Amino acid sequence: MLFAAALLFACSGKDDGPTAAKIAAQTAQNYYTQLLKGDYQAFVAGRYQPHALPPGYQEQLVANAKMYVVQQQEAHKGIVRVKALDARADTSRQVANVFLNLTFGDRTTEEIVVPMVEKKGVWYMR
Repeated sequence: MLFAAALLFACSGKDDGPTAAKIAAQTAQNYYTQLLKGDYQAFVAGRYQPHALPPGYQEQLVANAKMYVVQQQEAHKGIVRVKALDARADTSRQVANVFLNLTFGDRTTEEIVVPMVEKKGVWYMR
């Protein structure tokens, strides 16, 4: 809850204030920043899970996140920066697509799309 409140504050500014797209973009960037910092649990917690996970599945998701980071380290000297470029939200369906730019240690970049869904005021990765 505190995380969501911080996002609302972080997205407010001199413009029109927070929009669903801005909040989704900042949230996706924050989830990937947690991945970058090695907080795999926080990254996995950012995934929308409408049902209880089977035993061991949570650990598998964490292991997959770690493997992704290791692969990027080997291929591109790791991810060094995550930046939200844009987001498009459909508030009637409570979904958004967030466009993130990943900058790697070898100075290459990659733009990825992170589908998001909003449930009870919190944005999650789909």
